[in-house]
Amino acid sequence: MEDTAGSNPQSLGFTEKLKSWLSWSWTYVCFIWFGMVLIMIYVLWSPLKLQETLTSASVFLNTLTPKFYVALTGTSSLISGLILIFEWWYFRKYGTSFIEQVSVSHLRPLLGGVESSSTTGLFASVNGEAEPRPSVSECKVWRNPLNLFRGAEYNRYTWVTGKEPLTYYDMNLSAQDHQTFFTGDTPQLRPEDAVMQKAWRERNPQARIRAAYQAIEMNQECAAAYVLLAEEEATTITEAERLFKKALSIAGKDINLLVYIKRRMAMCARKLGRIKEAVKMMRDLMKEFPLLGMLNIHENLLEALLELQAYADVQAVLAKYDDISLPKSATICYTSALLKARAVSDKFSPEAASRRGLSTAEMNAVEAIHRAVEFNPHVPKYLLEMKSLILPPEHILKRGDSEAVAYAFFHLQHWKRAEGALNLLHCTWEGTFRIIPYPLEKGHLFYPYPGCTETADRELLPSFHEVSVYPKKELPFFILFTAGLCSFTAMLAMLTHQFPELMGVFAKAFFSTLFAPLGFFADKMESFMPSSFWHQLTRI
Repeated sequence: MEDTAGSNPQSLGFTEKLKSWLSWSWTYVCFIWFGMVLIMIYVLWSPLKLQETLTSASVFLNTLTPKFYVALTGTSSLISGLILIFEWWYFRKYGTSFIEQVSVSHLRPLLGGVESSSTTGLFASVNGEAEPRPSVSECKVWRNPLNLFRGAEYNRYTWVTGKEPLTYYDMNLSAQDHQTFFTGDTPQLRPEDAVMQKAWRERNPQARIRAAYQAIEMNQECAAAYVLLAEEEATTITEAERLFKKALSIAGKDINLLVYIKRRMAMCARKLGRIKEAVKMMRDLMKEFPLLGMLNIHENLLEALLELQAYADVQAVLAKYDDISLPKSATICYTSALLKARAVSDKFSPEAASRRGLSTAEMNAVEAIHRAVEFNPHVPKYLLEMKSLILPPEHILKRGDSEAVAYAFFHLQHWKRAEGALNLLHCTWEGTFRIIPYPLEKGHLFYPYPGCTETADRELLPSFHEVSVYPKKELPFFILFTAGLCSFTAMLAMLTHQFPELMGVFAKAFFSTLFAPLGFFADKMESFMPSSFWHQLTRI
């Protein structure tokens, strides 16, 4: 085993060297091949009667009418226009060029291309070995701590607008969460548990509700069934709270059920205006189950405390959870920025700051805003109402557009309540992008911004929402190329139709100029080599 493990690096090193040598030599091979083709054309010029062929071809081209050239250029313009439309649609939908993707995925390996080493060097260990980039954790999808109720909130939006606020991918993740959370640790499934497992997987809401009632008929104390009815059938928050209380009374000692129900009951109290009661329930829940920090109950607590304007309590919660060793979120970063901005925003003036400079407190506020924007650059446009808000999804991607929508949906009112906070954000948030080093893979205060957010956000957010993309992608080369080709050929078609004789003269002059180097090369070869040598070579 040791010998095998020791020989693998050598074989891998030889393979990499071979690939790099092939990639390096490919350019020179192309030049050699091109030179050999030119030599073969010259050698076979007489045996293949290429001169007569070119003469007959020129005669044929001279007999063509201008209508042929109009049709040729018009067809070229049409084809390139269709390619342009397809490339643009593919770029808008998937964020990349179809031609570039095919070239990189299929043609580059055939040409001996290798991965760029620039990215690897950024994540090198002390020993010089490449470390894998931490992309899995960055692109993990999280349960939205403040997700809405389907029956009382999401369905009402659908009834009014006719639009579905949740994607199938998002709802499928919720079904998996419910299956794992409510029935994952059961040693032996009861009949009603088996029905509920099937209920969570049902795509049709009415089928899920019918399955919940079926489970209740089997066992009147099936708490998970009442949870489903509270989430999906209840059309008001009051009705949902009543069903959650019923589920709590029969939940027993199932920790997962208890935590879920108490949290949703606290959210019901928050939505019904009983905010102090909601805060107490959340604090009790965090004390009773301190190890369930992954559920991010503190984010619910922060939002409720901001509604109470209990800023000292908010700061106390941030002091515990805004730690370098704990995972960050938009709620943590932007709430910290809001507290620091609130202390100076009521008297902040851009003109006065430009004259006298920033005070220490203002500098701290600006740095906090820059830190928050670097973590999630999509949030400011929603807070400043430069983009329209939609209902938040049930799952979010940290640092993505989905997290920005979820944060701004609940916290925009708190920023508006702090006088001048949005003005300070408006004046300073774009300065963040001058601090972040380029290329973006280096990062500044956080890990480099992940490249997977756009794809995941398109799965989590509804199709009628325009997904915010960072960094803003430039148009691919092939879209610009096909746009130029389409415009150029369309212009040629129009000019050939309007001025056929003039365009004929221009075409002849263009082709004669194009082939002039080839004739010059042939003349030089004839003067350099003796005629008897070429005669013997052609006979061979």
